[in-house]
Amino acid sequence: MWNNITSCSLWRLSPSFMSSRIQTLTPLFIKNYKDFCKNRQTIWTLRNSLCQVLKKTYKKTFPVLDGSIPSVCEHVFEENLRNSEACIQRYSELLCKVSKGGGESAILRHTQRNKKLLVRERLRMLLDDETFLELSPFAGFDLPYGDVPAAGCLTGIGKICGVWCVFMANDATVKGGTIYPISVKKQLRAQQIAIQNRLLSVYLVDSGGAFLPLQAELFPDQSHGGRVFYNEAIMSAMKIPQVAVVCGSCTAGGAYVPTMAEETVIVDKIGSMFLAGPPLVKAATGEDISPEDLGGASMHSKVSGCVDHFASSEKEAYECVRNIILTLNYELPPEETLEYDDPLYSAEELLGLAPRGYSYTLHIKLILSRLIDGSRFQEFKAKYGTTLVTGFAHMEGHLVGIVANNGQLTHDASLKGSHFVQLCSQRSIPILFLQNTAPHAPEPTSLSQAEDHTNRLKAQASMMAAVACAAVPKITLVIGGCYGNESYAMCGRSFDPNFLFLWPNARVALVDSRHISTFPQARDDDCTGDDSELKHLKEKLDEESSAFHSSARLWDDGIILPQNSRKVGFFLTLNAHST
Repeated sequence: MWNNITSCSLWRLSPSFMSSRIQTLTPLFIKNYKDFCKNRQTIWTLRNSLCQVLKKTYKKTFPVLDGSIPSVCEHVFEENLRNSEACIQRYSELLCKVSKGGGESAILRHTQRNKKLLVRERLRMLLDDETFLELSPFAGFDLPYGDVPAAGCLTGIGKICGVWCVFMANDATVKGGTIYPISVKKQLRAQQIAIQNRLLSVYLVDSGGAFLPLQAELFPDQSHGGRVFYNEAIMSAMKIPQVAVVCGSCTAGGAYVPTMAEETVIVDKIGSMFLAGPPLVKAATGEDISPEDLGGASMHSKVSGCVDHFASSEKEAYECVRNIILTLNYELPPEETLEYDDPLYSAEELLGLAPRGYSYTLHIKLILSRLIDGSRFQEFKAKYGTTLVTGFAHMEGHLVGIVANNGQLTHDASLKGSHFVQLCSQRSIPILFLQNTAPHAPEPTSLSQAEDHTNRLKAQASMMAAVACAAVPKITLVIGGCYGNESYAMCGRSFDPNFLFLWPNARVALVDSRHISTFPQARDDDCTGDDSELKHLKEKLDEESSAFHSSARLWDDGIILPQNSRKVGFFLTLNAHST
């Protein structure tokens, strides 16, 4: 019982401690402690009262960071600011393009001829009247097979009837809802988030099936389309609820998504499910049949039993989903309003602190002072391994461990990082990684340098192991460079952070294109390696390392503007409200 109660908070209290504090601080609440344990809601109320008392008793007194920008660094600040403004303009242009889906003609066909709501209108009707977090909105741009805005589906996190959920909603204005490889990858990532955080999942299905010319990239492998259905089965076994709405065509393999959900709603006249549509029936049997007779709402609700609820309109369907969620019998904890102080320095100044390049990096504490509550930071090993800054802070009231690059990840910095990550894991404190790794380490030119190089690699390997094994939520924010092996120790994508976001100025690559000429070039004797090849390689690296190139391929969970970075504190609340 106590585990269930205390796991809903990042601040855990033992029963013995809680009992003693309750009896000391709130004697009027207690006559028989054991009797109170029988009533979960009373325990929640009691716990919140205790928390309020303890907050007043123990004030947050972490040291305040000095976030003033030195006058000698003003020229760097101005250069970074100009670069950030250019990146934000690109960000705004792409976001505007995403909001238009498949374009004006596709929107008209979707709304007027097919009589269907747009995907964002559907979400407004389904979700609580609050803002939701959209994940990877730039996925699908400038791919080898063309643009697929938002990968043809919207995914994100929001609340339905007060319950946090992950939603996956097809946008049929994009290629008629056709599934591309990037669409599968985006849906699999949303399911992974639901599994990691044990969040209810809702599918809004309006899909035309797989894009056959790319079937080799969609069907056969482990992480291709079939993995969506596998995940549905695993989530069901984990008792993670899944609800689906068939609000359009649901063809071929896509028909398994609603049929494997726990409860499914279908919308009359516009919802349909079949493995092969009317054209294939005509080709195979010569029979003419309408989509409604083959797999419409009436057929599946009255004859096949593939769906559980019949809705005469989309509005009715989303009301039905909300009612289904009310039957999940969740005991929601009372809403906690955490009190916290805003940073002492303006978040807008982060635009001038977002590095244009590694040589334009200012001290990481200037960024921290604009991110954390009250600009207060309890630093760990402040004098040791100073190229890595570690310590504790609060973000929107939540205690968090911070690991932030402040130079090359040296031997001492790596050992320090390993120690701190293990501390956070031991204390069940989530970790925020602020990543700005060095482009590359210089090659050793002597035996002593080679030994130092080896020791550094061993220490970095130790930190990688600590990060990989830390059993706490990990959130990575790339504020500059994400280069090479150091990015692994800083919880890059391959080290499975719960979430990874980029600033628009971020660069993601094995090496920095601006430093490529300093690398030793391995080549055959017959290869000249002329300047034109090097120039072409630099251009390719420069294009492929941009934040927008990364986000288009779902190497991250989205691009976040520097001034909005405190929103990462939102993800710390997911553990508190997961199923």
